[in-house]
Amino acid sequence: AIDLETGQTRMCEVVTVDAMSGIALLTSIEALYPAKRLIHVFLDNARYHHANLVRAWLAHPGRRIKLHFVLAYCPHLNPIERLWGLMHKNVTHTRCYATFPEIGAIYAIMFQTISASYRPGIFGF
Repeated sequence: AIDLETGQTRMCEVVTVDAMSGIALLTSIEALYPAKRLIHVFLDNARYHHANLVRAWLAHPGRRIKLHFVLAYCPHLNPIERLWGLMHKNVTHTRCYATFPEIGAIYAIMFQTISASYRPGIFGF
């Protein structure tokens, strides 16, 4: 996830991307912004984002996240896709990595660099 105001990123390292990992990310986003009354999250239409588990989690009293789904087949409207494009261009398209921890460390450095140098408009918004 990326905060469009600050450029701060939030990731969860998981084995499988599914409803449970989505809930883990949403939980961490909520914890990141304790003072916000409502947190708007824009995301793609992956099936696990629409799962009953996610809907049930969102329905709990006190949840402060509102999901907004980007139009299908319009990844250019999703800011995180622009970030992934930068990551692929600068990390995975230029060399091979022997292990997942190795590429994970490079991604972490890249995220910090992007967040540190963030300026409004980098993602077209």
